[in-house]
Amino acid sequence: MTVHVSPDRHAAGCLFEPPNPLNSKRMTKQQLIEKVAARTELKNSEVEVVVDSVLDMIAEALRSNERVDLRGFGSFVVKDRKERQGRNPRTGETITIAAKRDASFKPGKELKEKLAQVEAAPIPEEAPPTPEEAV
Repeated sequence: MTVHVSPDRHAAGCLFEPPNPLNSKRMTKQQLIEKVAARTELKNSEVEVVVDSVLDMIAEALRSNERVDLRGFGSFVVKDRKERQGRNPRTGETITIAAKRDASFKPGKELKEKLAQVEAAPIPEEAPPTPEEAV
């Protein structure tokens, strides 16, 4: 078992940070806003209004049980989850998990292709040591 220690968490009194299961980087909403602002030369505050508006519109559509299709990116849909039986992992007791509505995202063909290009990119090999390094 590997334990990851984060220096910034240590100062706050929390010694252990759970590992990221996907071993991937994260982008926050604020980072997205900053990147879009840099690319479009708009102010962060203007981009923030646009991002918030887009997210609000997607949420409203999902609340109304509408599917949101963003061509080339993917689609957001609402899935109804039925009531089901589960287990409490601590006690092993059987519990009933209530029915609920979940938002789901399905990547589009173009996004899948872009992701596949990244996965298929060759991993650069280490260059052999130069004669000076070999000595």
